[in-house]
Amino acid sequence: MEFDKFMLNPEKLKNYCDPSIFDFETTDEAPSLTGLVGQERAMKSVNFGFNVDKPGYNIYLAGSPGTGKTSYAKAMANDRAEKAPTPSDWCYVFNFKKPEEPKALELPPGEGKHFCKTMRELIENARAELPKALKEQTFEERKAQLVKEFQNKRSKLMDKLNQIGEEYGFRFKHTSSGIVTIPMVEGKEINEEEYEKLDEDKRREIEEKSSEIQVHVMKIIREIREEERELKDKLDNLREEMALSSLAPLMKPLKERYEKNESVKEYLEQVENDILDNLDKFTASQDESQGAMFPFLKTDAQTDDFFLRYEINLLVDNSDLSGAPVIVETNPTFYNLLGKMEYVNKMGTTTTDFTQIKPGALHRANGGFLILQANDLLRNPVSYNALKRVLNTRELRIENMGEQMGVIAVSSLRPEPIPIDLKVLIVGTRQIYQLLYNYEEDFSKLFKIKADFDETMERSNVNVHKMASFIYSHCKEKNLRPFTAAAVAKVIEHSSRLADHQQKLSTRFNDMVELAYESDTWAKIDDKNTVNKEHVERAIDEKVYRSNRPEEKIQELIDENILMIDTREKVIGQVNGLAVNDLGDFRFGKPFRITANTFSGKKGIINIEREAKLSGKIHDKGVMILSSYLGDVFFQEMPFSLSCSLCCEQSYGMIDGDSASSTELYAILSSLADAPIKQNIAVTGSVNQKGEIQPVGGITEKIEGYFATCKNKGFTGNEGVIIPKQNEKNLNLSDEIIDAVKEGKFNVYSITSISEGIEILTELPSGLEDEDPSEDSIYMRAKNQIKEFQKTPKEKEDNKNEEKEEKTNDTPE
Repeated sequence: MEFDKFMLNPEKLKNYCDPSIFDFETTDEAPSLTGLVGQERAMKSVNFGFNVDKPGYNIYLAGSPGTGKTSYAKAMANDRAEKAPTPSDWCYVFNFKKPEEPKALELPPGEGKHFCKTMRELIENARAELPKALKEQTFEERKAQLVKEFQNKRSKLMDKLNQIGEEYGFRFKHTSSGIVTIPMVEGKEINEEEYEKLDEDKRREIEEKSSEIQVHVMKIIREIREEERELKDKLDNLREEMALSSLAPLMKPLKERYEKNESVKEYLEQVENDILDNLDKFTASQDESQGAMFPFLKTDAQTDDFFLRYEINLLVDNSDLSGAPVIVETNPTFYNLLGKMEYVNKMGTTTTDFTQIKPGALHRANGGFLILQANDLLRNPVSYNALKRVLNTRELRIENMGEQMGVIAVSSLRPEPIPIDLKVLIVGTRQIYQLLYNYEEDFSKLFKIKADFDETMERSNVNVHKMASFIYSHCKEKNLRPFTAAAVAKVIEHSSRLADHQQKLSTRFNDMVELAYESDTWAKIDDKNTVNKEHVERAIDEKVYRSNRPEEKIQELIDENILMIDTREKVIGQVNGLAVNDLGDFRFGKPFRITANTFSGKKGIINIEREAKLSGKIHDKGVMILSSYLGDVFFQEMPFSLSCSLCCEQSYGMIDGDSASSTELYAILSSLADAPIKQNIAVTGSVNQKGEIQPVGGITEKIEGYFATCKNKGFTGNEGVIIPKQNEKNLNLSDEIIDAVKEGKFNVYSITSISEGIEILTELPSGLEDEDPSEDSIYMRAKNQIKEFQKTPKEKEDNKNEEKEEKTNDTPE
């Protein structure tokens, strides 16, 4: 039989990149890269998301790691930020009406620093000038005049009281403890001893008169106290007047500067009123002996604690910012996102105040862009819920985490919330996006833009040259050696291998960056000024060598026949399959043996892996498809009566996937038809119910894994692999395999159906798709065997007797 038509030419095993397509000798002559390569869909999505300035149009950048999502998000955000206005500064100040609720003040960008500085200068000047104002001669003279007027009024009232007292036989004196009543006898004041010596009638008379005069005394006392209160008010007014005359020039520049800012204007008025209400704090001596000798006994007036109320907590300072902010928060904990209130220890007690309020990433990004990693954000569920609340309410409130988790709050401060206007960009995988979209009801409302980053791009001439520009730009940015055109061509070929497609390139630029770094290192070790093709090949090979120890150990087991793989004989019901082991940083192919035994019965196909609970769901599905295929081909006109056991030999772990289903079917057909299969050809590919071969993944690694086994066991010239026709475009085989194909040592067969595959493996006609199959075909041999399985023991015995009789009759006498 002729099988050359199924063999692939060496040209189809890899898509080489010709260095001559580049019009440069080294990348130093290549143009710089502008924009992102191969992500037109994602770029349009991100650009549209930036243009929509309505709530909820935040952006989720979805795709595999290393596709440039974060870098592009930063680049686009920075580009937009440069053209955007600089957002306001934000301050927290003391709330004189409700100290437990600090007020938030919005200031033009850059004004925050000035406001802090001028307020600090204001208080310092007030503490210096107000005591002077209250010691000026004018103040003392006006104060003395008020006191003198009071004393005159009090003297007149006392004279009036004494006049009344004389009528009743009493005299009054004003002492520090109040007004004292002194009885008089015969025109003379008497003391307590003299009073006790008076007879009882006289004392009763004095007591009666004392009771009568108390009404007049109380009236006079009320008038004196009223005068005292009036004096105090006049003195306070005088102090405030004098203080205000000194304070007004200090306040005037601030009031004029912030005349149009109502919130700041209101705050300054409150500051002014509070200073006048607390003049004693400003005029208290700062070096009293007690305070100087015993600082721990200082009162509020002797310490600076009181004056914290006039401090400005500059929460967000955009004085050095040109355009909008771009914040990348790598650790989005609750406090890092929303800010926090810090605590200080004072004499064993933790306290806080508005000056201890610290900003979070949302504060710093307000008016601009915040970039977060989905993994980092979702590791902190409280952070994600807090972010949702901020985006829903469009205001940022600093709270204690304990309040979010339903426990007692530690702090009594409740700062005024700050309005938020920003664009949030979350970078993550598609799986996380789907989970959030399906199970988090607010997510679809808050992140309406999805930017989907592809892992591959077309290997067009434009993209190939853009890849060269990417290499040049990165070499220039990181001070790497320039790449030659041949080295760039090798990078292009490796990119196609990573993309697992001859006509595509990988967009996982992180892998390209690693290759550039390592190739540059090998050029340095080789003491070369440019990175050549050999350096790129060395970098690729060395990266494999650092990770392929498990592959080598498995190959050793195969070489020592501990893992039994036959590459020379023909065996019934046995096929070499191909599998891929993925270690994360490295994946490799390895052959494994699949065997099938068929016998009489009605159990169908017995998947030994499934019985041993070592078979995954997809593998189970593939085995069930085999039953369907066999039923369609052999049991249309008779009941299904077949038992078959399938086994992946020497497998001790979980098996999943359907890429071995065609291999398993070949083993079954071989066993049914009693047709030996060539062991020098390994097989991969899944099969559907109609017997069509379907593509599988990891085709390059599978072929390379079997090639290594054949190489170690020694080539006979008949070794090869059978792959699905659709996988031809996925081939990116090593140069060693391609050379072996050119020399006729190794072959790659490409097929579309089970019929083609079984003919290559057995060198017998399949008959599976023929209307009139020959008796020697796989189909007829298998069907005849099934009919034998269906015979009863009596029918089998009768057949044997008939055969004996025929032999006897045929024997010559």
